[in-house]
Amino acid sequence: QVQLVESGGKLVQAGGSLRLSCVASGRTFSGYSMGWFRQAPGKEREFVTAITWSGRSTYYADSVKSRFTISRDNDRNTSYLQMNSLKPEDTAVYYCAVKLGIGGLEYQHAYEYWGQGTQVTVSS
Repeated sequence: QVQLVESGGKLVQAGGSLRLSCVASGRTFSGYSMGWFRQAPGKEREFVTAITWSGRSTYYADSVKSRFTISRDNDRNTSYLQMNSLKPEDTAVYYCAVKLGIGGLEYQHAYEYWGQGTQVTVSS
């Protein structure tokens, strides 16, 4: 049974930093890309960032570019999301997801497995 478990979300002041983690288990994830999405209250879930299996390619939403950094440790089946210079508009539930291959990484429907999410709240 595939499981993705996010952690690291909490309340932080604007301008602060957080690092989220996503641990995947239940199968071999060789060749799988990992992505992060978020959903703010009253809004649709949106793409944040993604990284390919090799880690050589990363993708970011314009709203987080230069502030967020995605990375992964394949030995631990773990993805990390380093979030710096946080803003109140970053407040959301953050979800990690995985998909085989490298296509369509910005599209949530392309992902096969999802975590339950972790809450990030940025106070002004």
